[in-house]
Amino acid sequence: MRIRKNSTRLGIAAAVSAFAIAMSGGTAQASTTAPTIGDGYANNGNAVWCIQHSLNWARNIHQIPWEPTWPEIAEDGKWGPSTKAAVVAFQRNYDWMVTPDGYVGPETGSVLLPLGEGYYNGTAAKPGYCYQYIPTKA
Repeated sequence: MRIRKNSTRLGIAAAVSAFAIAMSGGTAQASTTAPTIGDGYANNGNAVWCIQHSLNWARNIHQIPWEPTWPEIAEDGKWGPSTKAAVVAFQRNYDWMVTPDGYVGPETGSVLLPLGEGYYNGTAAKPGYCYQYIPTKA
């Protein structure tokens, strides 16, 4: 089971990286200037909605059956305990790529962006609504 889980994680990491490169024509990048989202930050409601929607989309579309899941959350644009819990659970699912700290900064945004709904998240060639709000690495 552990070998299967690790090989699945490697496969997902490779798929996320390949998808991001293919869709953006380069490295995965949305906004390197978008602020971190989480407790203690001046959270933009549009940015929070984009994170909530991306988390729900990734949960419902990309979830691996034997992996732990994060809860589906309201897409209300308000940062709170439910959204933070979903972010932490998402980060724990991808803990080989991100630190489970409850914040959406460039590290988490770079993993979440290609897993979200393409219509809203977009690509470098055709940015979607959320492209400007999700922080990513350069």
